[in-house]
This record gives sequence, C-alpha cells and structure tokens, in this order.
Amino acid sequence: MPVAEGDAPPTTQEEYFDVLTKTGQKTGISKPRGDVHRDGDYHRAVHVWIFAESTQELLIQRRADCKDSWAGLWDISSAGHISAGDSSLITARRELQEELGIVLPKDAFEMLFVFLQECVTNDGKFINNEFNDVYLVTTVDPIPLEAFTLQETEVSAVKYISYEDYRSLLAEEDPKYVPCDVNGQYGQLFDIIARRYKGNTIDRNLSLQKQLKRYAPVSLSAELTGLTEADREALVFLIMAAAIVDQIFYLQVWYSNPVLREWLKEHADASQLDKLKWMYYVIDKSPWSSLDENEAFLTTADSAIKLLPEATRPVTGWKGLEYKVAFPVLKPPGANFYPPDMDKVEFELWKKSLTEDQKQAATSFFTVIKRQSESSLDSSLYGSTDGSIKHSVTSTHDLYSVPFSQEYNAFLTQAADLVHKAGDLASSPSLKRFFHSKADAFLSNDYYDSDIAWMELDSKLDVTIGPYETYEDALFGYKATFEAFIGVRDDKATAQVKLFGDNLQVLEQNLPLDNVYKSRDVISAPIRVIDLIYNAGDVKGPQTAAFNLPNDERIVKDRGTSMVMLKNISEARFKHILQPIADVCITKEQQELVDFESFFTHTICHECCHGIGPHSITLPDGRKSTVRLELQELHSVLEEAKADIVGLWALKFLIDKDLLPKSLLKSMYVCFLAGCFRSVRFGLEEAHGKGQALQFNWLYVEGAFILNPDETFSVDFTKVEGAVETLSRAILTIQAKGDKEAANVLLQKHGILTDPLKVALQKLEKIQIMRQTWLR
Repeated sequence: MPVAEGDAPPTTQEEYFDVLTKTGQKTGISKPRGDVHRDGDYHRAVHVWIFAESTQELLIQRRADCKDSWAGLWDISSAGHISAGDSSLITARRELQEELGIVLPKDAFEMLFVFLQECVTNDGKFINNEFNDVYLVTTVDPIPLEAFTLQETEVSAVKYISYEDYRSLLAEEDPKYVPCDVNGQYGQLFDIIARRYKGNTIDRNLSLQKQLKRYAPVSLSAELTGLTEADREALVFLIMAAAIVDQIFYLQVWYSNPVLREWLKEHADASQLDKLKWMYYVIDKSPWSSLDENEAFLTTADSAIKLLPEATRPVTGWKGLEYKVAFPVLKPPGANFYPPDMDKVEFELWKKSLTEDQKQAATSFFTVIKRQSESSLDSSLYGSTDGSIKHSVTSTHDLYSVPFSQEYNAFLTQAADLVHKAGDLASSPSLKRFFHSKADAFLSNDYYDSDIAWMELDSKLDVTIGPYETYEDALFGYKATFEAFIGVRDDKATAQVKLFGDNLQVLEQNLPLDNVYKSRDVISAPIRVIDLIYNAGDVKGPQTAAFNLPNDERIVKDRGTSMVMLKNISEARFKHILQPIADVCITKEQQELVDFESFFTHTICHECCHGIGPHSITLPDGRKSTVRLELQELHSVLEEAKADIVGLWALKFLIDKDLLPKSLLKSMYVCFLAGCFRSVRFGLEEAHGKGQALQFNWLYVEGAFILNPDETFSVDFTKVEGAVETLSRAILTIQAKGDKEAANVLLQKHGILTDPLKVALQKLEKIQIMRQTWLR
C-alpha cells in the first residue's frame, strides 16, 4: 500500500520509492519497488559514470546474473534508485561506495543532465518510467581494477572502454550491452566528453579574448588627504578584512569554487589559454559568465586535481585516486546556500513542518540549508564532521538550517578581529560604533544593530562590509552574500544629493499606486557619495555604481534605507560605456541629450526608490508577509525594475515641483533609453538585465521608444510620461499584493529579448563597445 510523504514506510525488506508526476515532481506518495515497476509509476534514480581523462575511457560494470533486469550485460559505471526520502547526490555517493567500493566527496560529482527513461520489459511485467540524474566523475587516470571492491549481488565485473568505442557498440545495439539510444537524449554524455577533449585551443583562446574585450579595465583613484592618520591605519585592517570577505563569497557561489580559484591562479602562467582562463575568472569570480546569462566558460576538465588515496582499496605501487574537482555546466540556482540536489518542492514541504521561529531561520538572509543525511554520510565515511550536525532535529525531513556565524566561523572570527582593530583606531564615533557592532554581528549572526549603525555612519572614511545582496540565490532570493566597499566620502556631492532623501515620504504618498498600499511612515534615506578605494566579495562581473541597503525588511519598515553612490565608478561607466552606446544606438537629434548629470541623477533616484513602495505587506487573506518572501526568485528582478521605472517617475515629479532643473526632463529619458541597451547586455539571467528588458519592451509597445528606419532609437516625449506611470503602477501593484503569478506573466511577456533589442545588441556587437567596467 502507498504511504504519504513524511510517514515511515512499513517495516519490510522491500525498498520504497517516491512516486513522481510525469514532469518529475513529488506526489507525496511512496510505494514499494515492486509495485512501482508493476504499475509504471514515475520515480527517480541516479547514473554515475567514471571517466578517465588520460585514456579517454569510461568505466562500465557487468550486471550480476541475479538482477531482475538486464542480467549479465555491461552497463553504467554505477547506478541505483533513489529511495523514498533520500536525495540524489547522497544516493550517487552511496551507490558508488556500495557497488564499487569507491568513497568520494561531493565535489567529485558533476551533474550533467536528467534523462527520462520510459520502457517495458519482461513481457510487460516490468515497467520502468524513470527520471535519471546523470553524474560524471572525472579521474586523471584509470583506477586499477584490483582497487575496486565489487558488490557481488549487483556487479560481477568492471572494465574500461574507449568512450567512442562504447558509443559505437551501443549504436549498433550489441547484445552484450544494456541498450541505450545514444542518438537520442542520452547521447549528451558522449557529446559533452567530445566537446571537452576535442576542442580547438585556438578557438577557446579567441572566445575568451572576445569575452574579455567586453570589459573596460579601469584604475580608480581617490583623494586620501581628508583622512586622519588614525583612519589611514584603520584602512589597513579593513582591506585585510575585505580580503577575508572575498574568500567567503567564493565559497558561497559554489562549494568547489575556492579550490578552482587557487588552481587557476597557480597555473595561470602555464600557457596563453591558462592565462586567459584566469583573467576572465578574476572578473566573474566563478566559472560562469555574468554577461552570457551565466553560461559556463570553463568545464570540470579545466578544474583542480585532488589526490584521495583512501578513496579505494590500496594497490601496491599506485599512489591513489586522483580526480577533477567538479562543477556543473549550468549555474546552480541555489548557489552554495542549499544542497545542490534540493528543489523548491522539497524546501517548501520542509518549511511547512517548521514552527514560526524555525521558518524564519529557514528563510533568513543569514543561514545556509544543509542535509542531515550528508552530514551523517560524511561522518560515517570519514569518521569526523565539520560540527554542523549540532542542530535540533525539527522534523522527519532531511533539511536543517545553519547560521552564517557557524558555517563561516573560521573566516568570520578572523574578520571580526580585524574589524575590531579598525574600530579601536577609527577617529569618528559613528565609525567606531559601526566597526565594533559589525564585528560582533559576524560572530552572533544578529546584524540588526550593525545595520542601524551603518545607516547612521557619518565619517570621511566610508565602509560597507557584511552579508547584504541576495542576487546569487536565484532559487528563492532569501540568502545574502558577503561584500565590502571601502571609500572616501565626497562631502560636496553628498550635500547636493540630500534633496532625494528628504523627499521620500512625499514621493511615497504620490506613487502611482492605490492609497491602501502606501506607507505613511517612510523614513528619509541618507545618501552618501563616495569615491571607491577597494571592494571585495560580491562584486563580480559588471561593477555596481550604487547600492541601497539594508535589505532587512524590519529595518526598512522601522528606519528606511541608506544609499551609497560610487561616483568614480559612475564616471567611468558613463565615459567608457554609456556615451559610446548612445553614439551608436540613439538618433543623432537626441544624442546631445545624453550627459553625465542626467545619468548620475537617475542612478541616485533609482537607489532612493528602493526605499519606497511595498516591502512589508498584508496579503489578501490577511496574513502579514514581505514582497521578498512572496515573489521569491522573481523579487530581485521586479525590485530592480521598480527602482528604475519609479525612479524615472520620481524625477518627473520632482521636476514638476521645481525641485530639480527642467533641463533634466528630456535628457533623463534619453539616458535611460541608452542605459537599457547597456543593462540588457548583462544577459537576461541577471536581475538588472531582465528588469531592463521588461521596461524597454513595455515602453516600446506603448510607443514611448521608437526604432527608426536607420536602426537607431529615439524617445517620443509625448508618450513616455504615461508609459512610465502605467508600468510603475503595474509593478508596484504586483509587489503590494505579493502576486507571484502576475509577476511571472509580466516577465514572460516583456522580460525577453525582443527583435528591437536584438537590433541594438547586434549594432553594439559589431563595433565592440565595452559592456562593463572592472577594477584593476
């Protein structure tokens, strides 16, 4: 009989499987293995392939004669069903250990693709509807056959075979091998290997050079004469702390990312190709390219080599198993904040079982989610743990949360000590308070007081350090990455922009949004303009020119937000990118309207507008929530689009109130149009790029943006104001209602690469305009 998910299956020797839908989602029901194959229920399994680089061979096993299917035939290196309640990666590791006696950590396993197998054998008595998670383990050399410990009930022999010969045998349907349609979806395995090891080095060199040319390297300078001697001494400790923040960020992106970084750095001088790999990696801080919708520019073949002598039975004269540290071709949406094989359904099922306090921990900015089974497996295999299993078991589910202060304790202990030392030296009382409270937060995991201290910072030396942005968490948008920005305040420019912060409440009350959704207690946002000296952590790819923090809805509700503008970054961005884009894409009659003042003013207003509009909301059923929790992975895109488009609306409002010069009226729209093309070139997987595509396409459909016969663009000033207001209302209303379905519909319709956008991007591609600045 089937059992519901979370219930323990009846005591029996027969294995239970989770029953899935035809699209691979859990139904919440588990059934015995025999019943699943009798009834043709969809379920999940793992395929693990071992590939030896030096010989270009795959390991295959001969199935035991007692197997209920394909007995005695040659098959995958290792495979097995995922038992009810188990996870994919844990099963892959366990199957390799049980069947072949190979014990490997999770960083040896590369998830390649999911293959749906639907077949009927044994005269219709065995129906196999199976989603197979296909993993690749890449070793440097073949593993000696005497190093294996075979599970006799599953495996009778193993051997290595050229992957090309194996593909040919399968294509010929050789009766000694388990059938596989290598001309179908499973052919991906062989195609992936061939691309990796038969690629042209010259082509890769050219490709990386082309990717690098999209960035304009910029050397920044900042005037330090205004800093006291004590602040200059503190600066040394801050830069050291920022370097530690950098290490945490690498780990947050992906668990094998720090090892990959060290390997690429160490081998950067080995060849021209290795140098280019390292140069592009330094910009993106991962093997995935920010400007190419996170397409991988490296593969596991480029990765680090690890020696693990204890992975197999020892063999005389053999030093042990060497494997390539793996990472997936597709960037994991949950980064390293969640188990790599966790999906949203599993998380939501777990969350439903938690108390309110536990739910807050699960969705907190400052926790990571782990598996009890992974901690237990590591403990049983290696005889020790990282201490992370010291948690309260809250349910029968496999997931649990770990605070950043525990997960990154070794790093944060060092960073806290350095920031405390900077606090002891700092000359400004507000700077001292911020440094000491931030250092305390690193170890307590409570960032509330330190974020308030950051908002009240009044110092020539301006510092932002800690976990803030949630862009890396594309699964839910819950988890914050560490970052650091160190700069010198521009007092004159800071005084000039005070206008925006002082008028936030007025802007809130006049938003194009139903009054019931408006907040009556918006706090004026302090704005600080700085020249950047040093940054670290989540500053990969395109460099930010401003940020509006904190993102903690409790603080936004109680105290508002504070903004930091990076003026020297903005100047470099305008000079090297926006102006050349405008020269190509904007009609000649409107090119003169593109100026730095308009560009920088909208950037300021964009950041201010993060502080207005819906944040903490009441849902239609009366529940209290936040926009972030309701929109989940769509929140970042909608929030960036809101800040952009409402920023335009706000500038027009302030101009009408004679608080800004009317000379901005046309130039701000034309600068915004040129900026659309700059941002979309980030790729539509990135929040700013997708949000900008949404805005451009909406305004284009409304006739506010025009594509001219000569393939340049212009603004229709008679239509743009109305189009900006209607889009502002649409986005603000979706946020106010926490309407994820409406957000999805809006993005599917407008957040896409349309023909007009393609025209602009093709023009820019031909003339090789830099896509973004990066800091030397």
